[in-house]
Amino acid sequence: MDHDLPPPRPEHSEVFAGSSPYGEVSLNPLPRSFYDRDTVVVAKELLGAFLVTVKDGTRRTGRIVEVEAYLGTQDKACHSSRGITPRTRIMFGPPGHAYVYMIYGMHHCMNVVTEREGQACAVLIRAVEPVENIEGRTNGPGLLCRSMGIDRTLNGHDLESPDFYLSKEEAAVAPSAIAERPRIGVHYAGEWTDRLLRFYLEGNPFVSKP
Repeated sequence: MDHDLPPPRPEHSEVFAGSSPYGEVSLNPLPRSFYDRDTVVVAKELLGAFLVTVKDGTRRTGRIVEVEAYLGTQDKACHSSRGITPRTRIMFGPPGHAYVYMIYGMHHCMNVVTEREGQACAVLIRAVEPVENIEGRTNGPGLLCRSMGIDRTLNGHDLESPDFYLSKEEAAVAPSAIAERPRIGVHYAGEWTDRLLRFYLEGNPFVSKP
């Protein structure tokens, strides 16, 4: 389902410089209303969007090619199914904030909080296609966070800000281009293990797992 975005906000507007494979693309943070919707809808519409970080004057940009949807306290694979904890508190807050956590004591994973406050839903960004100033692999949630400089210091970050945000200025990806598969690494989640809640751009070489 297409989402009608409001006019760009000039104070956050930037464009790719130089040799972006997507030409001159205006970058504006998505509004909070984009995230305040059904999580599966948001997840699919994030495919083709840009993930942007800005640090020490350098902007890193990746095009999102793979995501996973997590559907709140009912979803046994979702962190919020265990209730409000110091780690999951961000998920229970308002949409449009980053939920960044660490796994195995070494890898960070970046999610966006979705739906209204208290629903505790999120979309995990699993893989991006490098677009601007990215070195290293990005075909996995830990890899993309390392290559884009995303860590726990950004947990709770407001994604409407100009230094860490998501942007979608191009047309929606055609449904026929989106593959739907079970999420990765959630074998413990009972009936939720095989739900088709991982979405990716079919045939994209930066997807973590076909």
